[in-house]
Amino acid sequence: MSSPLTTASPSAPAEPVGAGKGAPRLRTPRKHSAGRPKRSVLLTVLASLVVIYTVVPLIWLVINATKTQSGLADSNGLWFAHDFALWDNIRDTFTYDDGVFTRWLLNTLMYVVLGAGGATFLAVLGGYALAKFEFPGKRGVFAVVIGAVAVPATALAVPTFLMFSKMGLTDTPWAVIIPSLVSPFGLYLMWVFAAEAVPTELLEAARMDGAGEARIFFTVVLPLLAPGIVTVLLFTTVATWNNYFLPLIMLKDSDWYPLTLGLSVWNSQAETIGGDVIFNLVITGSLLTILPLIAAFLLLQRYWQSGLAAGSVKE
Repeated sequence: MSSPLTTASPSAPAEPVGAGKGAPRLRTPRKHSAGRPKRSVLLTVLASLVVIYTVVPLIWLVINATKTQSGLADSNGLWFAHDFALWDNIRDTFTYDDGVFTRWLLNTLMYVVLGAGGATFLAVLGGYALAKFEFPGKRGVFAVVIGAVAVPATALAVPTFLMFSKMGLTDTPWAVIIPSLVSPFGLYLMWVFAAEAVPTELLEAARMDGAGEARIFFTVVLPLLAPGIVTVLLFTTVATWNNYFLPLIMLKDSDWYPLTLGLSVWNSQAETIGGDVIFNLVITGSLLTILPLIAAFLLLQRYWQSGLAAGSVKE
């Protein structure tokens, strides 16, 4: 007994309803491949505004670093003056006030090497231990780290000053270096990165071969954590290099000032009676201050990008 329903032949696909000659055709959505992503006018405009907001101050700084003190007042801020005094400004910046700018630069490098370098090393040690070892209170440590990330550094500045004052460490380099050793965000970042970048099976194989924990860490773990280490190092270096509020409340002796605080002192000279107005040296010094950070980002950019992307795709 044959069924009243008819089935379409496999070789002839059924036509959709209303697909006659006079029926309108439905537009198929345009497919965007990985090589040609979908364009967004809004995102393009927003990205352009961000680029302008970032680049225009840098252009202003470069242009005005080529002017003398009188040229800053007589010319447009976004165009050059009649005289080009960049090299004279650089020379005067390093020689002004018996070369104190060089002292501030060396102080900043010391704070970065000891503070940012130490913070990165401690973050690597702590992040690896939290990611690959089990111990009582691990969940509590996680809660403390997350809470520390949420607390702004300025909220801890006054309690830190009172503590260091009782210890007799204020007005010394240690008052800037020791607080810089603590980086909750760097610890959390290394924790997450080590959990994905270091296979547990590799550690177990190294232990079975008789390697100790110290040897495993320095010969096996560190090479795997290199992208994350560079990422944390960049963040801590920028934070220490641009640190202003902590040295402001901790230091009185100008010989221990970093560049940020020293340039602020130069800038405030114009507000004092009889003070030397050296805005051209302040601008030139600011340009010299940001050049090492720009060079660090350009040289370590590929490690930084791979560090941020690590763990984003799970295979």
